[in-house]
Amino acid sequence: MSKKRVVITGMGTVNPVGQTVDALWEGLLAGKSGVSPVTHFDASAFSTRIAASISDFDPSAFFDKKEIRRTSRFILLAVAAAYEAVKDSGLDISKEADLIGVEIGSGIGGIEILEDATRTLLEKGPAKVSPFTVPMMITDMAAGQVAIKLGAKGPNSCSVTACASSAHSMGNAFRLIQSGDAVAMIAGGSEACTPRWDYSFCAGEITFLHVMMILFTRIKTLMRSAKVS
Repeated sequence: MSKKRVVITGMGTVNPVGQTVDALWEGLLAGKSGVSPVTHFDASAFSTRIAASISDFDPSAFFDKKEIRRTSRFILLAVAAAYEAVKDSGLDISKEADLIGVEIGSGIGGIEILEDATRTLLEKGPAKVSPFTVPMMITDMAAGQVAIKLGAKGPNSCSVTACASSAHSMGNAFRLIQSGDAVAMIAGGSEACTPRWDYSFCAGEITFLHVMMILFTRIKTLMRSAKVS
């Protein structure tokens, strides 16, 4: 059987440089850096005090208030980007929903949910841990929520391969279309270390990277390197 041709028909993004594809492109052309000093928590004890954070992100266009409280940030970001990509593509999912799938990778998923649940368990006991902890934190819930929100009923999966998670997810989606198992796939990746956009930064993950001594510390150098010559 001959392999089908695969093309990219739409794109979407939410990232520190721009919260849409157009905003990202304009930011890159302007030499904008998405890295800035950490303001979500007191980072004075860390060797690095900079991070690439997404500010002013509003997921209310895709989730109601109750859903937002019960959904990890990496899922909110994935859904927002997926909506933009589908709109950009002009894809009518309802016409072939069973053959349109989702593959979204994440290296660590809802780590902030695990951090919150651990703190609650230790301080208040197991009865106070949210029953939504597991569906809020597991990495494949980004793909699951995108499929639910957009009505994609085809293949659904998630790659968890550290920093290569997004690339592997797109490669897997490519092969599903190429083999004829899907006519279209919503593919990519999502990562978020901030537990709640208006509360605090996920200091736990920063601590792990801090003790591994792999965090960049010279913000002025980083800002200069972002400029387009």
